[in-house]
Amino acid sequence: MPTYHRETAIEASAEQLFAWHERPGAFFRLLPPWEDTRVVERGNGLAAGERTILDMSMFGPVRTRWVAEHTWCERPTGFDDTQAEGPFTKWVHQHRFHDGRLEDRIEWMPPLGGLGVAVAGGSLESRIDRGFVFRHQRTKEDVERLVAGPQGLRVAVTGASGLVGQALTHFLQSGGHTVVPLVRRKADVDALGGIYWNVREGAIDGAALEGFDAVVHLAGASVSGKAWTDDYRAAIRDSRVDGTRLLAEALAGLKDKPRVFVSGSAVGFYGDRGDEVVDGSSERGDGFLADVGASWEAATVAAEEAGIRTVKLRTGIVLAMAGGALPAMLPAFRAGTGGPIGGGQQYVPWIHLDDLVYAIHYAIGNDQVRGPINSTGPTPVPQRAFAKALGRALGRPAILPAPAAAVRLGMGREKADELVLAGQNAVPNGLRDAGFRWAHPEVEGALRALLGT
Repeated sequence: MPTYHRETAIEASAEQLFAWHERPGAFFRLLPPWEDTRVVERGNGLAAGERTILDMSMFGPVRTRWVAEHTWCERPTGFDDTQAEGPFTKWVHQHRFHDGRLEDRIEWMPPLGGLGVAVAGGSLESRIDRGFVFRHQRTKEDVERLVAGPQGLRVAVTGASGLVGQALTHFLQSGGHTVVPLVRRKADVDALGGIYWNVREGAIDGAALEGFDAVVHLAGASVSGKAWTDDYRAAIRDSRVDGTRLLAEALAGLKDKPRVFVSGSAVGFYGDRGDEVVDGSSERGDGFLADVGASWEAATVAAEEAGIRTVKLRTGIVLAMAGGALPAMLPAFRAGTGGPIGGGQQYVPWIHLDDLVYAIHYAIGNDQVRGPINSTGPTPVPQRAFAKALGRALGRPAILPAPAAAVRLGMGREKADELVLAGQNAVPNGLRDAGFRWAHPEVEGALRALLGT
């Protein structure tokens, strides 16, 4: 019977590793981003008898149901789970936690027994290995950062249901922090344990914000999701500026204020700057997104004047598989028809989703981080180099350009010029100087981590 085994050194105790795995959020942090897996039902902790039901892709559109049942658990030694229903003839997974070490061992058997091993054993073992390389690296990065950071925080988050908000919530919860979302519907206050606010009505339950350690503000209308009509341009601006002002003024009026207010911003603040290096001290640029960025950041003034340490994260292009720019690019690149956009010389200020989450966590716990800073990877690259890196990560050519005229025709001139054809050579000096460490400092490595290649 095939057996898979992996061990990884982690700077944490067995108790800390066990605690991380049993908390809400850890399970979602361990789902490989390239796997199309949907959670149907989650068990409540690690105790024997708990079940998790997944709907997952085997290959392409062929899907299967996987029911995993916990059969043994002993704190802090580990736990076992067994496939109760799924694609394997046998699957027994032993999770073991040691001081300074994580260990996984799996006994598995595909359908048709030895014949299945002969026909598909190699490809299945490779898929298992890809998944557990990711799981161990993610566990190591998350646990070591959480153990080294502040403990037991209460954090309020706007935009908690978005791409970044969900990842941040799962990460913080897995570290034992309490995360409370700000919600726009009163019905969700009780259902989600949230705090009510409504930007259009200028309403916010300020009293419910008393006593939080940190507030993270991520909410705002998507800049890429719709055509930039006059109405939608207003929605982009108002959702950011009015929302930030409403929140900042509410925080300023609290008796028990948060120690830190982390507010979103974007590298669009710089406009199109060619190959000029820009950081948090650089002046704003020109254009609609620069106007929005400047007003967005200025709206935090009430919190700053009230003595709350305020961090304005000028975020770059977030690389993730669950949303953002990357999924939209993949079909063409997987088909071998991808390539540079426009002239390909515009800089891409990218950041892996994990590093953005880690940067927010670092900003919460580090008093050196304040004011406007770039939350980008340490190595921005021209768009042509980005396209080549994505092609290499997929094992595909990346030589067919998308002319600027075609991009403008498809997106509209202003949106195309500011979102795709403009560039910012944005470097994260503020994070670097404060001692932040990136898990994915190079663009090709970041792409391979997301794609599982």
